Amino acid sequence: MSEQDFKPGLEDVPATKSAISFIDGKRAKLEYRGIPVEVLATESCFEETAYLLMKGELPTQKQLADFDQDLRQKRAIHYRLKDIIKCFPANGHPMEALQASISALGMFYPHRHVTDAAKNWDAACRITAAMPTLVAAFARTRRGEEILDPRPDLDHAANFYYMVFGKEPTPATRKVLDACLILHAEHEMNASTFTARVTGSTLAAPYQTIASAIGSLSGPLHGGANEEVLLMLEQIGSVENVKPWLDGKLAKDPKFKVMGLGHRVYKVKDPRATVLQELAEHMFAETSRPKNYEIALELERLTAGIYGAKGVYPNVDFYSGVVYQSLGIPTDVFTPIFAIGRAAGWLAHWLEQLNGNRIYRPAQIFVGKVDAQYVPLEKRP
Repeated sequence: MSEQDFKPGLEDVPATKSAISFIDGKRAKLEYRGIPVEVLATESCFEETAYLLMKGELPTQKQLADFDQDLRQKRAIHYRLKDIIKCFPANGHPMEALQASISALGMFYPHRHVTDAAKNWDAACRITAAMPTLVAAFARTRRGEEILDPRPDLDHAANFYYMVFGKEPTPATRKVLDACLILHAEHEMNASTFTARVTGSTLAAPYQTIASAIGSLSGPLHGGANEEVLLMLEQIGSVENVKPWLDGKLAKDPKFKVMGLGHRVYKVKDPRATVLQELAEHMFAETSRPKNYEIALELERLTAGIYGAKGVYPNVDFYSGVVYQSLGIPTDVFTPIFAIGRAAGWLAHWLEQLNGNRIYRPAQIFVGKVDAQYVPLEKRP
C-alpha cells in the first residue's frame, strides 16, 4: 500500500454499509430511515424517532406506547450510582461525568455477551432512558442540589428539563428541546458513530460502546463545537461589532475559521440548522430574541458573501448553543444534551454492526525507520 492510497481522516473512504441515515450534502437533505429529518422534528417526537432508528421502521400505536412505557420505567438509576455521581468534582466537565456514569451504569446491569437480541434491546432501551437522568444528576449535584427522581408522567424531553430545573417546561420549550434531541439523534458515519461501531465490533458491552462514543463526541471539532460558538458570540458582544470583529479576524488570517460554519458533508446550509432556527423563532415569540441570536443572524448574513462560494454555511452547532442558552442550560451541558439525542443513533449503529459483525482492523502506511540498530544505554550520547 502506497502513500497515494492514504486519505487523511478516512475522507470519502466507505467504512460500512448502513440503512440508518442518508445525507445529500449538496441538497441539504438528511433522512432517518428514508424520512426527512425536518418532518420528524416537526411532526414526530424523540421516542418515536428513537424507535425508528433502532428498529428500522415507524412503530404502531401499541409499539410506541410499549416502548415509551419501557423508557419511563428504566429512567431511574441505582442509589449507589447516585452516590458515585455525587463524588465527582464539581469543576469536572459534564461530558467526563457522563462518560464515567454510563460506564458505571453497565456495572449495575452486566451485559458481557451481545449475542442475545432480547437483552441487547433491553440494554439499548435502558441506555436511552438513563442518559437524561445521568446528565441531570451531575448538573444538580455540582450546584449542591439534590438529585431529582424522574417523573413517569412526563415525556423524554419534558422529564429531562424537570430533572435539571425542578419545574416543568412550557409547551414551546418542551417542543424545542424535543426537536433538538431529534435533530441530533443521527448523522451517518461521523466520528463518534464510527467510534461506537469500532468499539461495538469487538463485541464490547453496549455501555462501554456508548462510553467510547461519548469520549469522541466531547472533542471541540465534534460535539463540543456548540460551546465554542457561544464563546465566540460572547466575544463579539453586539450586533454592531460583528463586522469589525470579522474584518479584524480576516485581516490577520484570510483563512480564519468561524466556529459553527462549514461541514465535512454539507456544501449548503445544514438542514438541521434551518429547522432549529424555525422552531427557535416560535419559542422566542413568547419572550424576545436573545442578544446572541441577533449576533448569530448578522454573522450568518455577513459570512454568506465571504464563505458561501466555498460551500461553507452554518451547521447545526451555529444555533443550537444559542437555543440551549435561552433555555437557561449551562454552556458545558450543551454537548451532553447532544449525546442524549445521539445515543439513539449510536445504538442503532451498534445493533446494525452486530448483524454480520466483522471487527475493524484497518491498514496503515508505515513511514518510520526499518532495521534500526539498538544502541546500549551506556553508549548513547
